[in-house]
Amino acid sequence: MAFASSLLPAPVARVRASTAPELAAFSPYRKGVSLPAARRRGSRHGVRAEVNDSGRTLAVDALSQVKHVLLPVTDRNPYLCEGTRQAAATTTSLAKKYGANITVVVIDDKPKESFPEHDTQMSSIRWHLSEGGFTEFGLMERLGEGRKPTAIIGEVADELELDLVVLSMEAIHSKHVDGNLLAEFIPCPVLLLPL
Repeated sequence: MAFASSLLPAPVARVRASTAPELAAFSPYRKGVSLPAARRRGSRHGVRAEVNDSGRTLAVDALSQVKHVLLPVTDRNPYLCEGTRQAAATTTSLAKKYGANITVVVIDDKPKESFPEHDTQMSSIRWHLSEGGFTEFGLMERLGEGRKPTAIIGEVADELELDLVVLSMEAIHSKHVDGNLLAEFIPCPVLLLPL
């Protein structure tokens, strides 16, 4: 997130781009033109990219406004899958750094009674958050509703007026959360953590 926001476009007056016919002359695959020669020619035309330093400030300012973070738990692993553990660690780290509150929402399409390791999973969630320095946090259970987890996450984020949702890509890859619907249902920024 910080990297992407630091690559803001340079003002139009400061960027000059070549037209397509000129670019064809720099193709390293053109017969008789070597890659080093093509690079040297390209540098003469003044095409360059700039990193906007104020972008870093914008990213830091955006995170400093985070006061309430949501950690959705969608997996059925009683000891939490690797992606959920990573999301819990990231959530506690961000919340500690910016003084934010944490709410955990456990989502499953089956009711609590059909999941015998439910208490183990709740203990595991508490343990992982306490490892990050949080013993007090909000805990919601949305079990057996038969609704899509993406819609439930959006509903909770909207109801609680959350500032950030931290979610592992593992939840999307495992088809628990529909990545295409995230932007539609989630009213706040979503931090997706790689696997």
